[in-house]
Amino acid sequence: MSKFPSPVELPQQVLIERKERLKQLIGSCYLGIFVRLSIITAELLGVYFFDSSALLMDALTSLVDVFSTALLIFSIKFAARPPDANHPFGHGRIEPLIGQQLGIFMALIGGGMLIKQSLDLKGHPEFEIAPWVWVIPLCATIALEICYRYMIAVAKKQDSPALAADAAHYRIDGLTSIFATIALLFAAFAPSLSWLFDHLGAISIAIFMIVVGLNAAWANMKQLLDTKPEKKFFALVEAAAKRIKGVRGTEKIRIQQYGPDAHVDIDVEVDPQLSVQVAHRISQNVRVEIQKDWPSVRDVTVHIEPYYPNDH
Repeated sequence: MSKFPSPVELPQQVLIERKERLKQLIGSCYLGIFVRLSIITAELLGVYFFDSSALLMDALTSLVDVFSTALLIFSIKFAARPPDANHPFGHGRIEPLIGQQLGIFMALIGGGMLIKQSLDLKGHPEFEIAPWVWVIPLCATIALEICYRYMIAVAKKQDSPALAADAAHYRIDGLTSIFATIALLFAAFAPSLSWLFDHLGAISIAIFMIVVGLNAAWANMKQLLDTKPEKKFFALVEAAAKRIKGVRGTEKIRIQQYGPDAHVDIDVEVDPQLSVQVAHRISQNVRVEIQKDWPSVRDVTVHIEPYYPNDH
């Protein structure tokens, strides 16, 4: 051969799947903003007319999510940029970085509101909440659950963990609305204690915000620290590599996963008598096969090792 062999190109379908996932993810974000803004409007009207702390906390939670989703749209688009001279591994880390900051932000807001609502319990205000106000957060719960079921169905159909993660936010928002619904239902059945149940509902939501925020911050921190991904990804990579003709086995597999991207480093064993040219072609095919099975993989580094029986 007189020139260096051409690289094995990715099938067009892999690139199409990446674009489709990005489109689905951005679309779900805009849907989430619309639904949450509608809920916020209804709940803030309830706060204005009925002075409900539980509705205020639920609306505040949704408002934080709208802010989070707007930043997420930016981070998703930025993270989808291809590698360049200054970022040879792509821009994917911005997504968990912003996710971590948003988790901390939510926890801090929840902590501040927890302190405020706890201090408000010391007073004994003379007011009763209208007995039907619980309908507002109940409708919000139903709307959020419908959105969750729709998004999780799309995520499963497209095999998109990113969409599945975004869908989970609808379920979390629905849970905060359930807290508000329960608190206001108690208030409806005990009008004289409606102020107490209202504040207890707000406190429950604040605690929930703290827990969810800290969990989100920790989950994103693990990606930033290159924590080992789930075992299923290692099994997927190994199975894809072993399907390539000429691969006798695999050894070390290392995976970095953050945001929309993943990077794979794998040792592949081949016949020690193969020429460099053939071994190189096998490594190229391994790379493509892994990316076909897992389109999120931005790049694969394949190390060729000689295969000898019983050397493991």
